[in-house]
Amino acid sequence: MAVDIPPILAGLLAKLPSGSGRYVRGDQGSVSLSLVLVTVAVVLATSSLVKFVRGLKAVNYMPGLRTPFSPFSLPGVLSPTAWWNPGLSFLWNGRKHHSLYKRFNSETFSVTPWIAGAPLIVTSNLDVLRQIAFGSHRTDFAKPEEMSQALLFWGQNLVAADGDTWRTHRRVVGPAFNTKLYEDVWVKTAEIYAQMVEEEGWASKDTIDVPVVQKLTFQFALLVISRCGFGLSFSWFEPPAAENGGMTVQQALRIITDRNTALVFLPKWVRKLPFKYLGEIEAAVDTMMTFMKEQIARRRDSVKSNDAASDAFTLMIKANEAEGNKYALDDSELIGNVFILLFAGHETTAHTLAASLAFLACNPDIQQEILDHILQVVGWDRAPAFEDYASLDKVLAVFLETLRMFPSGYLMFRQATKDTTIKLPRPVGEEGVDTIPVPKGTTMVVDVVGLEYNPRYYDEPETFKPSRWYGASKEGDNFTAFSVGPRECVGRRFATSEAVCFLTLLIRDYKLEPLLQKGETVGQWKERVLDATLFITLGVKDTPIRLVRREKGRA
Repeated sequence: MAVDIPPILAGLLAKLPSGSGRYVRGDQGSVSLSLVLVTVAVVLATSSLVKFVRGLKAVNYMPGLRTPFSPFSLPGVLSPTAWWNPGLSFLWNGRKHHSLYKRFNSETFSVTPWIAGAPLIVTSNLDVLRQIAFGSHRTDFAKPEEMSQALLFWGQNLVAADGDTWRTHRRVVGPAFNTKLYEDVWVKTAEIYAQMVEEEGWASKDTIDVPVVQKLTFQFALLVISRCGFGLSFSWFEPPAAENGGMTVQQALRIITDRNTALVFLPKWVRKLPFKYLGEIEAAVDTMMTFMKEQIARRRDSVKSNDAASDAFTLMIKANEAEGNKYALDDSELIGNVFILLFAGHETTAHTLAASLAFLACNPDIQQEILDHILQVVGWDRAPAFEDYASLDKVLAVFLETLRMFPSGYLMFRQATKDTTIKLPRPVGEEGVDTIPVPKGTTMVVDVVGLEYNPRYYDEPETFKPSRWYGASKEGDNFTAFSVGPRECVGRRFATSEAVCFLTLLIRDYKLEPLLQKGETVGQWKERVLDATLFITLGVKDTPIRLVRREKGRA
């Protein structure tokens, strides 16, 4: 079959020796189809070779992975487990015995693709993290713009912003997170826990099987963030429909949080296609956007009349409306911050609570130690109070150790804004550092999973040991799951207050056990459950738990 070819390619082919076989006709004459294919292959191979060599130069010929695609390119994301491409799975699988870092004898290595994607420098070293992640006003690195696009669906916000824009948002968002809010989080968490026990019908049962504990933790975290973040008194089970027969705000919020991936990553034209799943997303977005605009207006009025509530949304608007605030955010930026805090506070806390319950269920000795600690602090009958937070350090330690082993935000990206250098500490046992050049535009990836499993910072990093954090008033310099420096997660104390209250109540009331399949051992359950699911955030796989009611007075 004959096909037309572009004149430029035809001219190139005309200079090649003629071959045999089927022919392709062009303006410059006829050549064999086999020569066309060979030429195209040569061109592609040459292009890949040039790309590969340039990539090696960009990463200063640092040892590392040489792959067809970058793990963060579209082909890499779509083929995470293929033998010929590491995909995102290399970050999780590489944690085992810190294998990748041992392979390259360094805590920092390169990824150089030869078909698609940009070269990267990946690190699990805390000193390197500090050099690149303190914000563009302190370093020669900034958050890559393309990495923030997925966070801008609702509007500019604290997480996506950088430099002066970040500082403007921090001035407004920061004051919303204070001791009064954390106390409210504690009180609302206890109320929602009691509601969960009643609505799920646990009060009359001695044994409760929960096939997927994430369904509970996601519902729980959503209600906490809704009440304390938005000031919305949602119930455990949402109403079937709004009074006008449309979608309720609670339903809209649930759809948006459950389908955040599709919402953020699908192009708008795809979301407009006539499918029920997509139509519900669009209806939820419209419902929430209308609701949020109304809420901003109402809360502005309440702030002016000195009748403001204490939820984070209202406190944010109060800071924004403060007299003389020349850094005030517009409505889209306020909405953007509310939603990014909603997703961060809801999804990450829910994942970590589920993983905490999984670890406690398969570590009965640790669970017993935590129960003894709870009884020592609050006893059997007294309701734990916010004032107990500092004393319940062993409960907090469970949450922190779980977050270390399954850090929700498992990646951090920074891009060099100019030609610069970084200092790489030499392997453990070797003194000194090596300074390497980093050309402008080079992307550096902080592998938070690798950092939290780095034996430089933790003994037995693959072992669940909450005792690492016992007695710690703060998590410590090595703990990076909430980020570090000025960009440390503003909602850290919100999350830990919720977690400590929830875990204290649940562990005191129920013994946690693995819910085993027929013939399954606890070891097999751990292999099945305590593995990662990676996409926007990292968490454990679906977790089946059995709750056994405790007898008061018998620890």
